[in-house]
Amino acid sequence: MRKNSNDARPSPYGCSVEVTLSVIGGKWKGAILYHLFSGSLRFNEIRKLFPDITQRMLTLQLRELESSGIVHREIYPQVPPKVEYSLTPFGETLRPIIYSMRDWGEQYTNEVLARSQEV
Repeated sequence: MRKNSNDARPSPYGCSVEVTLSVIGGKWKGAILYHLFSGSLRFNEIRKLFPDITQRMLTLQLRELESSGIVHREIYPQVPPKVEYSLTPFGETLRPIIYSMRDWGEQYTNEVLARSQEV
């Protein structure tokens, strides 16, 4: 364990990038966050955006983002129950990171396409 530069407590992480990846890493979290930047979404709306994700995996990813303080889950007392997911103010701080990831992904895709056309 290493010590945080601003704190006397030891950190279980090797570096700050590891911390960030532990919160938003994985196949789905970054993409979920990207879509939540447009506004609140219901569970099934998110599910339709990602047809390959299972209901169990989406639930797990949303719960992890919620427990990290990134996503807020609002339950409306009605029948049938209505649940909406939105970003917390702290989750909004991820916007430049996620947008940079989007931009890099577009650049990478273009690079791969250009290389495949050279062959």
